[in-house]
Amino acid sequence: MRKNDAAEAPERFQYLQSLVTEFQDTDSEEAKEQVLANLANFAYDPKNMEYLRELQVPDLFLDMLAEENENFVEFGMGGLCNLSMDPECRDVILQSGGISLVTNCLSNGREETVLSTITTLMNLATPTTRSKISEPGILQCMLRFSLAESPRLRNLAAVFLQDCCSEEQVRQAQQQMKGLQTAIGIPLPKK
Repeated sequence: MRKNDAAEAPERFQYLQSLVTEFQDTDSEEAKEQVLANLANFAYDPKNMEYLRELQVPDLFLDMLAEENENFVEFGMGGLCNLSMDPECRDVILQSGGISLVTNCLSNGREETVLSTITTLMNLATPTTRSKISEPGILQCMLRFSLAESPRLRNLAAVFLQDCCSEEQVRQAQQQMKGLQTAIGIPLPKK
């Protein structure tokens, strides 16, 4: 750690702690949204990972996925997407039942939330979790997304299918989907 980093660390932790405290103490939805957006942005910087874990921010983000406020869900998922790149944060998310909570957001109506969801699932893929992440329902959802009008959604779904699934799994999911296109029930997100 460089000298500047060591001097900056306590201030960084205190600032992140003040954000978490503000989120917990305020009754204003707008203020909570702003804090969540800030925390999601801070989750992008590897220097903050240890502090965010210590402050239990991964659990805060996971809690947001069940909220009715769509901004809470979007910022929570964006934060998880950023955190899930860090192996230790990924483990925290997995230990907290993150796969099922994240998977539920595939049916979200916001494209940004769905893109963060797919990316998070890819980041959560490990040898022990791959079977959960590539289960038939998720594969069928990705196959539908791979046909979406949105190039971002279409391309990310194709990357998921290529990176997280075997060719045989994709073939089986395609077979299961034949004739069931309207029965899947997961709407494509709006832009």
